[in-house]
Order: sequence, then C-alpha cells, then structure tokens
Amino acid sequence: MGPEGTALSFAQRLARENGWTQAHAERVILEYKKFCFLAATEGREVTPSDAVDQAWHLHLTYTRDYWERFCPRVLGCKLHHGPTAGGADERNRHFAQYAETLRCYERQFGSPPADIWPEARHLLVEAPRARRVHPREMLILPRRAAWAALLAALAAAALVPLLW
Repeated sequence: MGPEGTALSFAQRLARENGWTQAHAERVILEYKKFCFLAATEGREVTPSDAVDQAWHLHLTYTRDYWERFCPRVLGCKLHHGPTAGGADERNRHFAQYAETLRCYERQFGSPPADIWPEARHLLVEAPRARRVHPREMLILPRRAAWAALLAALAAAALVPLLW
C-alpha cells in the first residue's frame, strides 16, 4: 500500500498522523482493504468507518499508487471518494448506508472489529460531536483525569482561607 522506498511506510505514516500504534494502523489497513473489496463487489455504495476513512484519505494522497496501481490492478475498478452534501437527509442516508455496509461486512467476513467499525448508532450519537485536533495546539486530557485535577484544585482553593 503506497509507494515503496519512502522514509515512512504507509502504515507508519497512518499511525503517526492519527496517534495510533503501528499495530493498530496495520489492523486499520487490513480493514481498509476489506472495505475496498466490498466497494468493488457489492454493487452499491458502501460507507467506511472513521478509521477506515483515514486510511482511504491517506491512500488517496498517493495519487499514482492509488489511481495507476491499486484501482486498476488490485480492485479492477475506479473507487471514488466523495463527501456528503450535508443536512439531515444526507445524515440519515449516511447512517443507513453505514449500517448496510456493516451488514455486508458481516456476510463476507464475519463480525467487524468494534474498535475499527463501531456500531451504526455511533454515527448518530458520538460522531457528530467528534473533532480532530492537533496535539501541538491543544492540551488533550482524558475526561476522568481532567475532572480529578479540577476537583483537587477546587478542594485546595477551598482550604486556602483556612491557612490565614
């Protein structure tokens, strides 16, 4: 996947750009290949999970490898990537299409790994609130650690008047 002879392999770059381990990136690449198989054989549009979409986006940046090798020689067809048009109708279509993709996946490969292919309801509940952030620009704290630090600071602040 991707051109050979680069300083970073496709998997290494995918891991670096998403903050994943190398092993997780390699699992995502395997799932991306399964997604591409479904896209080429199901006869309908399929929708990737967010993780699989990250692999697809990265692969698309290697334009020569994607369009001149992967699509014609591996898939045997062109596989275009298009964004949604936005709005409630598109959100509902996207949800239904993702749910159908999961059903197709299960028919072909068995149960998908939940850490790479979350349930369809995730698209309606969690995904709309997700944001991509750059770790150099944002302080990223796990929710529990942030609350624990805040409560400790408030408790310490409450004790300060007693020190007078």
